[in-house]
Amino acid sequence: MRYHFEKPAVYQNQYGETYICSHPVYDRCTLYKIRDRGLAVIQQRFDPVCKRTWWSEIDPWLTDVIYLNIGFKPYFNERAELPKDGLYPTVTVRQLMWSLKMKPIPKAVWETVFDRRDI
Repeated sequence: MRYHFEKPAVYQNQYGETYICSHPVYDRCTLYKIRDRGLAVIQQRFDPVCKRTWWSEIDPWLTDVIYLNIGFKPYFNERAELPKDGLYPTVTVRQLMWSLKMKPIPKAVWETVFDRRDI
């Protein structure tokens, strides 16, 4: 049986910051930054009226849960880098949650995935 990560009734948002940039895939992301190195995390959104999707920052109730996960620091050390042209290495929230062995958030039928590790 498959279980999904549920939104908590009460949450805090202390870690991660919304980062605005000119990436070809997105223009806003959640940036986890330690010293000069950073890792951008994105989540796909859907507008049912216009039937369009886009990538942006992750839900605020996920930021602290991900950052405080025991596997986040090793994952961050492996993937985070200094910015290149103002852009940090990027992962999707689903990739990150699977890597941290967390229950994933429910997948919607309209969601797409990236074929490669680097975005």
